[in-house]
Amino acid sequence: MLSITPEELTVPKLHQLLLGSIGPRPICFASTVDANGNRNLAPFSFFNVFSANPPILVFSPARSGRTGESKHTHDNVKEVPEVVINVVTYDMVHQMSLASSPYAKGVDEFVKTGFTPIASDLVKPARVKESPVQLECKVNEVVELGPNGGAGNLVICQVLKLHIDETKLNEHGQIDQTKIDLVARMGGDWYCRAHGSALFELVKPLTNCGIGVDALPEHIRLSEFLSGNDLGKLGNIEEVPDASWMKEIKSQFEDKDAIQIAKQLLSEGKSKEALAMLW
Repeated sequence: MLSITPEELTVPKLHQLLLGSIGPRPICFASTVDANGNRNLAPFSFFNVFSANPPILVFSPARSGRTGESKHTHDNVKEVPEVVINVVTYDMVHQMSLASSPYAKGVDEFVKTGFTPIASDLVKPARVKESPVQLECKVNEVVELGPNGGAGNLVICQVLKLHIDETKLNEHGQIDQTKIDLVARMGGDWYCRAHGSALFELVKPLTNCGIGVDALPEHIRLSEFLSGNDLGKLGNIEEVPDASWMKEIKSQFEDKDAIQIAKQLLSEGKSKEALAMLW
């Protein structure tokens, strides 16, 4: 295990390690204007949602690691504290990447990239028509983290209005993760696509607590045949099943290898039955 402190590294090396380790990162495709109304459109992957009440998003147009200069987006939100944050999908990722080019101040990235600007309802910056979710925001605060190259500038935004492509919603009015086809940033030139086999569901324990891995018998906890994910599934069971029920389950597989059957049951989402085989 390599152990180092940030001070031992150059800023570019530290930047590479951080971005290679922390991902995938959602992409904030930020539309802004300067005091003269000139449009700017740029992507940032130091970005996420941090609150629903109030609805707060934060992104960081960091200073250039090469020149130390601030980004045009950072300058714009200080002049006009408004922004539209557009989500990025696979169908628009190459155009989005083009917008990250270091064009001179005043160059309109909508024109350069071929994206379609549409008027916002509550803020001055335009929305990106091709994006399935467009969030009109006011900028509550800009927190500047330092004057040197690589320093972040936290743009804290409050969502004023959401625009959502209805074809991306499911029957419950929620965004269907299998339809929206989002992309995210990794390290270097790498991206990832939230699509197909890359997606999986995992039920969150919102109201009930699992028994925990510590409640499993030692021969299960220390088994060399069970992975950490296997133990996590077993630990998420809300209570240990009745002994007679577990005995009945085990009797159905009398002549078969218990570990093998348990792992198969775990892969099928049958954690209680798997626990019965292992107990």
